[in-house]
Amino acid sequence: MDAAAGTAAALPEAWSQVRAPVIVPLLRLAVAVCLTMSVLLFLERMYMAVVIAGVRLLRLRPERRYRCDPIPEDDPELGSEAFPSVLVQIPMFNEREVYQLSIGAACGLSWPSDRLVVQVLDDSTDEVIKEMVRLECERWARKGINITYQIRDDRKGYKAGALKAGMKHAYVRACEYVAIFDADFQPDPDFLKRTIPYLVHNPEIALVQARWRFVNADECLMTRMQEMSLDYHFTVEQEVSSSVCAFFGFNGTAGVWRISAVNEAGGWKDRTTVEDMDLAIRASLKGWKFVYLGDVQVKSELPSTFKAFRFQQHRWSCGPANLFRKMLMEIVTNKKVTIWKKIHVIYNFFLIRKIVAHIITFSFYCLVIPATIFVPEVRIPKWGCVYIPCAITLLNSVGTPRSFHLLFFWVAFENVMSLHRTKATLIGLLEAGRANEWVVTAKLGSAMKMKSSNKAGLKKQFMRIWERLHITELGVGTFLFSCGWYDLAYGRDHFYIYLFFQSIAFFIIGFGYVGTIVPQS
Repeated sequence: MDAAAGTAAALPEAWSQVRAPVIVPLLRLAVAVCLTMSVLLFLERMYMAVVIAGVRLLRLRPERRYRCDPIPEDDPELGSEAFPSVLVQIPMFNEREVYQLSIGAACGLSWPSDRLVVQVLDDSTDEVIKEMVRLECERWARKGINITYQIRDDRKGYKAGALKAGMKHAYVRACEYVAIFDADFQPDPDFLKRTIPYLVHNPEIALVQARWRFVNADECLMTRMQEMSLDYHFTVEQEVSSSVCAFFGFNGTAGVWRISAVNEAGGWKDRTTVEDMDLAIRASLKGWKFVYLGDVQVKSELPSTFKAFRFQQHRWSCGPANLFRKMLMEIVTNKKVTIWKKIHVIYNFFLIRKIVAHIITFSFYCLVIPATIFVPEVRIPKWGCVYIPCAITLLNSVGTPRSFHLLFFWVAFENVMSLHRTKATLIGLLEAGRANEWVVTAKLGSAMKMKSSNKAGLKKQFMRIWERLHITELGVGTFLFSCGWYDLAYGRDHFYIYLFFQSIAFFIIGFGYVGTIVPQS
């Protein structure tokens, strides 16, 4: 008892001895670094806000910057030969719920049948699903659609490997352009007629990217949060990059590539989990230009389960960081593009948007600010912890005006997800164990509606509690909640208001009460 009491009494003294010479300087350094990153992120957001405002005011739309005359449909001499040959690729993997939608939409594209090839690249491991997809392709083939069903012996390279294998077939040589749609994407019939003219009339353009439109954005609060983030990406980031330097990251789907540009850039590579971004950067370094069409929208599905969303965010965060590590020197030493384009790719595209944005969100708002509560010698200026975060949040809200009232929930949700994004970013930069982990984002289609109508017993309607728990989120939530109580009792900056709100968000997600819960069969 005496020894235990002596140890307990010595702890405060040890803390006081370490605090001044070690803890305080390190925490001040962390605050300075975080404030610097916050300012850089704020300036990037302001830069994009100014550019997008200028684009809208001056009406610098793609059709005013590039020639995009419709392809003549009534040429009596050329007939269908006036249209270029187009390959449509649909990569899929065990897509039981959505395969009919994507295949049907691709086969319904308004384009001469003799100038269109639909290629279904099925990497499914479920034999039942493979047979269903094959029969669906045969059904459309009997209707006169030029559709092919392609499978591989293995899944080497995942999506990149499937796309690369699809390009090797002899019939592809006759095609000039390739449109790519993931299994949950449903292009409108006029998609090719609105995108191909940019490629036909502008030989310097390699890629035309369309915007995603989400069919299940109102399914739950988590899908609304995703819609807010992705709408900003398309409305602002893609638009700005397309207008300023004709470069942006290919979104992997809902886009049309010039096949000669794909080949010149080296084709599809599977060295990272962002094969789309990899190809885009290599093509850009060859001098090719990209065009983003915000008016051309393709219906798609957002992941509505937290598990699927978390895997998707790991891939989207880890992949760019890993690609940055592998391509940095290639970008720096490239001689075909201007120094300004190199700066845009390295600083704006990679460093700020793909690395700093993830790391600052978690490290500053979930670690450094709470830590300063226990060290009152370290103060964070109000502009750094209030004004700049509020400005960044308001700038992010322009993409989805209808969800402005959800901003507080969006901030809390994004801070929780920054935990996974920061971890994934560091894994990518360090090329650690999960750097090349590829998990296909599960699509539910109409499965939830059918399953929710099943009046089975309660045990089948809810997942077991231990399958829903997320220990890391619960740990961070407990830390923030404790910091909130300490600040309420001893603090003077009223951080507890934010800390309690944020800790609740961590607890809600930690206990699995976010997104759609799919009943167990």
